[in-house]
Amino acid sequence: MKLAEKISYWLDIAQYDLDTAISMFQSKRYLYTVFMCQQALEKMLKAIFLKQFGKEPPRTHSLVYLESLLELDLTESQNKLLAELTSYYIEGRYPTYKQKLSQLVHEAKAESMLQNTKEVFICLSCRLK
Repeated sequence: MKLAEKISYWLDIAQYDLDTAISMFQSKRYLYTVFMCQQALEKMLKAIFLKQFGKEPPRTHSLVYLESLLELDLTESQNKLLAELTSYYIEGRYPTYKQKLSQLVHEAKAESMLQNTKEVFICLSCRLK
């Protein structure tokens, strides 16, 4: 697969994940809303990594680590979002945390994180043009 096809692949699944986050929010599955937000931004960052370095991105789910490799100069609030989404991804993968996290991710929290994710998603998309 050529580099452009790989980048396109990551972009397609990033958009799919963002659309899934929206669907999860609409169905009131708020923990999965933020999980899919993390997934969407992870895949967007990996697409940027491919474009910037011309090689496969590292196998990590840490948005903070990926951003540090890319040196994107994101705002403080954007970096805070990346850190928070990373923590939901890691903790949400373990059954003992799911119930606790589900209680912490209420509608307003999920809506805020989804909106912020959409904004960062657009910002990152511009880096690929």
